[in-house]
Amino acid sequence: MPVTPLSSLLPALGAVPFVRELAAHGDRPAVITRDGETTYAELADRVARTAARLGTGRRLVLVVGANTLDSLVAYLAALHAGHPVLLVPGGHDAAVASLVAAYDPDVVVGPADGGWRIVQRRAASAHDLHPDLALLLSTSGSTGSPKLVRLSHANLQANAESIAGYLGIRDTDRAATTLPLHYCYGLSVVNSHLARGAALVLTDLSVADGCFWELFRATRATTFAGVPYTFDLLDRVGFAGMDLPHLRYVTQAGGRLAPERVVRYAELGRRAGWDLFVMYGQTEATARMAYLPPDLALDRPAAIGVPVPGGAFRLAPVADHADPAVGELVYAGPNVMLGYAESPADLALGRTIDELHTGDLARRGADGLWEIVGRRSRFAKILGLRIDPQQVEALLAAHDVAATCVGGDDELVVAVAGPGDPRRIRRLVADEVGLPPRAVRVLALAEVPRLASGKPDLVALRALADAADTPAPTPAASSSGDLCRLYAEVLDRTDVTPDLSFVDLGGDSLSYVEMSVRLERELGHLPANWHTLPIAALRAPARKPGRRRSLETSVALRATAILLIVGSHIPLFTITGGAHLLLAVAGFNFARFQLTGADRRDRLRQIRSSVLRIVLPTAAWIGAVMLVSDQYRWSTLLLLHGALRPDDVPDGWHFWFIEAVVYLLIATAALLGLRRVDRWERRRPFALPLALTGVALLGRYDVFGLDARHDLPSALVAGWLFTLGWAAARADGVRQRLLVTVAAAATVPGFFGQPAREALIVAGFALLVWLPTVPSLGVVNKVAGVLAASSLYIYLTHWQVYPHLRDLPLVALAASVALGIAYAALVNRAWRWASLLTTGHERRSARTTAD
Repeated sequence: MPVTPLSSLLPALGAVPFVRELAAHGDRPAVITRDGETTYAELADRVARTAARLGTGRRLVLVVGANTLDSLVAYLAALHAGHPVLLVPGGHDAAVASLVAAYDPDVVVGPADGGWRIVQRRAASAHDLHPDLALLLSTSGSTGSPKLVRLSHANLQANAESIAGYLGIRDTDRAATTLPLHYCYGLSVVNSHLARGAALVLTDLSVADGCFWELFRATRATTFAGVPYTFDLLDRVGFAGMDLPHLRYVTQAGGRLAPERVVRYAELGRRAGWDLFVMYGQTEATARMAYLPPDLALDRPAAIGVPVPGGAFRLAPVADHADPAVGELVYAGPNVMLGYAESPADLALGRTIDELHTGDLARRGADGLWEIVGRRSRFAKILGLRIDPQQVEALLAAHDVAATCVGGDDELVVAVAGPGDPRRIRRLVADEVGLPPRAVRVLALAEVPRLASGKPDLVALRALADAADTPAPTPAASSSGDLCRLYAEVLDRTDVTPDLSFVDLGGDSLSYVEMSVRLERELGHLPANWHTLPIAALRAPARKPGRRRSLETSVALRATAILLIVGSHIPLFTITGGAHLLLAVAGFNFARFQLTGADRRDRLRQIRSSVLRIVLPTAAWIGAVMLVSDQYRWSTLLLLHGALRPDDVPDGWHFWFIEAVVYLLIATAALLGLRRVDRWERRRPFALPLALTGVALLGRYDVFGLDARHDLPSALVAGWLFTLGWAAARADGVRQRLLVTVAAAATVPGFFGQPAREALIVAGFALLVWLPTVPSLGVVNKVAGVLAASSLYIYLTHWQVYPHLRDLPLVALAASVALGIAYAALVNRAWRWASLLTTGHERRSARTTAD
């Protein structure tokens, strides 16, 4: 190994101290990735070698900021050599090109041809660079904009030390990188931990990805950072029920987190043994200006807390404000930027400001804690009235409506994420702020557009509002890898964007089947938890000859179970247990598609929609059969056979499975309709279904002897399979998965007194819990997808087919399956037609109301 000259290992005199001192931490782990660990000594050596390639003459170095070791080394190396760094977003070619054109960097460091490349554009700088200039960052609202924040070496060191101090960062801490490196909040996590010799768990995985939490546990990570949208994702993936034994603290910044959520997460942390730090900052302050001590989060959740060490606040008067105690928050401290840069000429400037006017309106409580009450720049005058969009958002949040508001010249645009009643929202806003209803425009979106920082993208939102009146063309299907078009076709939606996931777009267990099969065919594999990942995160790898195909496990089980059910009824063979296995799969899919991060009311609407999609086709089919035969009675049509058990309907039991699923969905909706139960489910997503399984087992074991006397409906006797399937979907980590497997193995045997039947169900549970996908073939995937998507309708209709073809069992099976598939196609077409009529009526009503 060649010896590195000592001179090349020496940092520039103006280098940031924590970068200069990396080697002092020796063999402690500095960076941990899925590929292994890098010690501080190794990191320091890589940084020094890269710095040597950049040279000693100061030049403007553009670094593509990504959560990779190469990007981190490039950033640190430029600082090590004393070069000003222009840190730009990774994965955003347009933003990079815009900043290269605007600032003409001397060196560009970024990914190229599968590796990492340093492009020396000139030997000496073309710019006059001020000696204090260390870093240039876009503000969170202007990614790609030529307006940059100029930060000094002293800014970076002071902020890193301040954050490390009030968080109490130890050299044993390990911080997972949940935010982008180019975003000031994400960068502050890196700087503050390197300043204390702590480790970084470097990853670009989303917290919505199960692989992120596997890495988090495997690396014994102790902390992660989140913006408000991160906490939406945490709710969605069941964070409250996760086992994270090494988690020590969680930080939140990047926007206001609703006080009730601060309380909820603070309580969760108190029970689980970790602290929640709510923080406040801006890029102009190198990241942080205030923090709320964790012990005050429960009592003062609306406050931003106290200034960071070394900083101070004051209030500047605001004209015409109704509350004299409110003013614009002004911050002073060693982390305040040098000033802005809007062109290369500004890089020669030194300090142009001494304190930071934040643009936020604030007040100071009697207890000394500071609280933000609004944003000065977001105020809008609409029809002569001064409106604060942030206050409108808070008003709607109190009514369980998640919204982002943007003011215009003559209207207030209220963007609502997910389903909602536009008329109700318009009326709420108009009544509270005094605007006429015609000046309040409600924009219903599957998801509010967001910046890389997680904050709402107000520019994109205004563009969406401008384009909302223009009918969007219905996207055509595409086999060329355009996943947005594929999602649009399968889900029959016109608002698909790359930042949305299958769950965000309202996907359910029926569309999930088709989507999983077609996505696997398009990508060549099926990513773990793909239904919660943004479309942009689903990238197709290069196809390899002979690559093994796979099939989503729940899809495989649904397809297999329906064939076993029909084949055993004919009987072509006798392999029973399929219907009870489907009951477990129904619970599994209920947890994944109904219990999303949406608010309580929206969840209930989703469950209601699922019930209707089962009940209406069932009633239509049974009603049609009743018109031509006397096989069923009204108790069957109303799905009450299991409860009434009339003696004159011998075939009424045919639909016990459908009755059980409907009863269980209604009962679950009633439970989740209670605020306390809804909150408990979000906090303990695994514990609730496990507790319900314990209750349901009373019916399975007939503890009170009721079944012998009353012949209880199957929902009460077999309901534990549904709740245990629910728990299987929420199981996180080996211990919880093992618990579900053991519970199935302990409770299923003896239920039927048929070992083979019981073994089938236990094996199905094991597959659900431990194998997200199973090996398959392309043709098998196509067949399984159709069978699984049509399983409900095959089950519903096969009773009227196979009795007439018992002498030809294979023909009976084929005919039963064919009729069910045909009925599924008819129902889906009718459902889409009804949805189009409903959507058109709502749009006409909304426009009439607005006019």
